[in-house]
Amino acid sequence: MTIKWPGNRTFAFSIFDDPDSQTVTGLRAVYDYLSDAGLRTTVGVWPYGPTRERNSDGETCCNLEYRKYVRELSGRGFEIGFHLAAPHSCSRQETASGLDAFADYFGDFPITMANHYNSEAIYWGKYRLGGVRQRIYVAATLTKNTGRFSGNIEDSPYFWGDLCKEKVRFCRNFTYEGINTLASCPWMPYHDPERQYVNYWFASSDGKEVQKCRQLLCEQNQDALESQGGACIVYTHFGLGFVREGVLDERFRMLIDRLRQKNGWFVPVGTLLEYLRAQRPDVAITSHQRRNLEWRWLRGKLFRGCS
Repeated sequence: MTIKWPGNRTFAFSIFDDPDSQTVTGLRAVYDYLSDAGLRTTVGVWPYGPTRERNSDGETCCNLEYRKYVRELSGRGFEIGFHLAAPHSCSRQETASGLDAFADYFGDFPITMANHYNSEAIYWGKYRLGGVRQRIYVAATLTKNTGRFSGNIEDSPYFWGDLCKEKVRFCRNFTYEGINTLASCPWMPYHDPERQYVNYWFASSDGKEVQKCRQLLCEQNQDALESQGGACIVYTHFGLGFVREGVLDERFRMLIDRLRQKNGWFVPVGTLLEYLRAQRPDVAITSHQRRNLEWRWLRGKLFRGCS
């Protein structure tokens, strides 16, 4: 299906930035630039700070300076996304409190979320896949993720599936190599009848750290996205190499400067997904479509090294 973008724009572009390894200085360097460049994207946050050993570096909303700046970004038109409650595994009650804190800080529950590798990650690890693809994944990861993620398992102390369904609209799942995310996942945002606790899923394009993001946004890829009239949702961590000694990576800046000169629709992830929903009936993917997404994702993971 060909999408007609608002205002006769040629393509759509957004970013979901996970907070891993992020600092206040780095956050300001990236987002002051994006704001001045006219881009509006999605900033993932942890509402709670760590109360025990953390599994990832990165600022959280317990840092008042960080929280004030993220709220300022929200006022500028950036979307704030949920990256689970804290940078360590959280019980059901901790997740519920984290969602409430998110709403207190930013005025409402999150529209979009992306799993972090906590025990409460929902439909994560082997649960992303079905059938033989799940068995291949378990074998490829040497069973290290078996039983590790259980946010969707009702008898788990980490279960929060009902809260996710009630309070979160869109959840990120598969990440692909191509810049045109919509070509990789033409049904997004979609509902998966076999994964009842997520309302809608969306995919993303892999730009997880600065070098990968520069490759994704190279001139050739930008021109391809434009010519295809597609949509790109970048998966990244702006805390991973984008800012050094307070200075934004020059190649990334140059690529964004080039991209913003094109006739693109530059909006937060939730805005893009809501627009796609409005263009067509709600999509509940079929078993065949699900297998297609799973096989392509799994082949990419096996090629790059499964984790």
